[in-house]
Amino acid sequence: MPATENTDTAVHEHELGAQHLAGAMALSRAAHWNQNEADWRLLLGLGKGFGLSAADGELVASIVVLPYEDKFAWVSMVLVSPQHRRLGYASRLLARALAYLQSRGLTAVLDATPAGHAVYAQEGFCDTWSFQRYSLDRANPVSAWQDVSGLQPRRVAAGDWPQLLLLDRSVFGASRESLLRALALRLPEAALVVECDGTVRGFLLGRDGRESCQLGPLVAEDLPVAQALLSHALARVPGPMYIDIVDRQTSLRSWALLQGFSVQRPFTRMVHGAAHAPGDNEHVMLVAGPELG
Repeated sequence: MPATENTDTAVHEHELGAQHLAGAMALSRAAHWNQNEADWRLLLGLGKGFGLSAADGELVASIVVLPYEDKFAWVSMVLVSPQHRRLGYASRLLARALAYLQSRGLTAVLDATPAGHAVYAQEGFCDTWSFQRYSLDRANPVSAWQDVSGLQPRRVAAGDWPQLLLLDRSVFGASRESLLRALALRLPEAALVVECDGTVRGFLLGRDGRESCQLGPLVAEDLPVAQALLSHALARVPGPMYIDIVDRQTSLRSWALLQGFSVQRPFTRMVHGAAHAPGDNEHVMLVAGPELG
């Protein structure tokens, strides 16, 4: 899709850089989103951002594309300041992002909120599968997990990475090594793995946020492994926190409610120019977040 012609002299289009971090954070706060400065730095370091700024230099709209190998890219951080909404700025930046990805042969994928779903559908994005955000408001961690399954999560070690990355690539659809290694440093107490007989059966990562910690991604071969990883993290990471559970993981969703989580809002994974979203959501228990995939 070609970028739309710039006929709006009230704003100018540009790439996002470190000099725009303050404006980017203002957009996140205005939308009540959870990203902190570390998230913005991570996204702009791994991907490319585009923005619209007013004549006085205020950043009024943003979008980020996060490529994964030469296969697909996440479209995220589609934000417009409250006083500049309904002026077509989101659609303009979305067209710019799609043109950029098309020129590089990358399929566009995104996780849409209910408010943004209609906009993306109009631009040719199609629904695939969905997930829901669950929030835990308590300020203190829940009681320690009692090991009744024989599974004992532990911190991710250097020797785990080859198997961890292979497992993640098989379910996500591409390598995201740089992202995962960055997340392992963001919230070390949630960087966990279940390993049995020398085989990695699942892993969990997380990160700090502006309002809440976020646990995810969580990739596991079955529900007991997922519950073990989550329980171990819940006993060590203080709330509040978010987890984004794939809808097909009904048992994990029920378990989360028993732990005190409540449903916050749904998301729909959408894809542009392809029949299916990449990866295999059978073993994805928690996504990394709608801005990361």
